[in-house]
Amino acid sequence: MERFIITEDGSHSLFSAQFNQQYHSLQGALNESEHIYINLGLRPALENGPVSVFEMGFGTGLNAFLAWKLADHLQKQVFYTSVEAYPVSLLEASQLNYEEATGEKGFMQLHQAPWGEERAISPYFILRKEKATLQDFAPDRFFDVIFYDAFDPQAQPELWTKEIFTKIAAQTKPGGVLVTYSSKGIVKRALAAAGFQVERHKGPGRKAHILKAIKL
Repeated sequence: MERFIITEDGSHSLFSAQFNQQYHSLQGALNESEHIYINLGLRPALENGPVSVFEMGFGTGLNAFLAWKLADHLQKQVFYTSVEAYPVSLLEASQLNYEEATGEKGFMQLHQAPWGEERAISPYFILRKEKATLQDFAPDRFFDVIFYDAFDPQAQPELWTKEIFTKIAAQTKPGGVLVTYSSKGIVKRALAAAGFQVERHKGPGRKAHILKAIKL
């Protein structure tokens, strides 16, 4: 069992003893996800029509939940693929307060969806979850938006290398974007070496910077 955390905006997160990391910012799990992944990544992309999203780290399912609800609200198609090597349990997921925090319903549908299969969660949101490491994952489509939400480079250094971002770049459409909470120098350099144009943006809350990287 992971340890529950109540973040500053009242939304829940989890703490992974395995990686000695929390899943979200302690300043606000919901605020972080909305700021980085939805408003900087997905929302602008949906202006151009259907969007294919790849998420590294399904985690608590918060990013997927917000993406689903935005797709439904805008009535724009989102094809959402997420890789997770260490899924949280259904019991843990059922105790997260994201429905209360957002005023939306249906959160557990995401966790109850089968692994390794495409599932229509709604007419506008198609989900495919893969229980695998990113290194072993072989995507069958190209993506418009990448939600890069692995644990911190100190905890999972193998997921923040030029080699891993080169693999992701190969499946990202030209002009596609990658958004992530980490703005560390090693991350910026690895993204640039993999063929992304890296931009630094204001982070959520008290976090100084986050990254948006555009596939050249």
